[in-house]
Amino acid sequence: MSIAPELTSFARPLLPFTAGGQNLVQATAQLQVHAFSAAMRYQIEALTFLKHRCEQDVKLVNDLAASDEFKDAFDIFSAFAQNAATDYSAEAGKVASISSSIASENAKHMHRQAANAIEDIAAKTVA
Repeated sequence: MSIAPELTSFARPLLPFTAGGQNLVQATAQLQVHAFSAAMRYQIEALTFLKHRCEQDVKLVNDLAASDEFKDAFDIFSAFAQNAATDYSAEAGKVASISSSIASENAKHMHRQAANAIEDIAAKTVA
């Protein structure tokens, strides 16, 4: 029986932090959800871009097969290369925009989670 008061007195100061631990686990889960969502957004964007570029590759082959002269083939390939360069630079801009948006969302979310955890710990400490 003498062990129980020692455990109770030892556990009592930790109680405010055990409630915060639950919030920490929940915040960690939310961070994983955001990371998964970000990864899926990147995948969707990459696959959409890849689909577009594959369609353009098929169009190039069809246009080259339909041309009768070397000059036509050169013009077709030049237009293809120019359009590809434009597409890749536009895609790089989209990826940068997605990255910035995701970073901003995660920063806001983590700030809210940290503020909530601090409030919870403060409330448990006062009570």
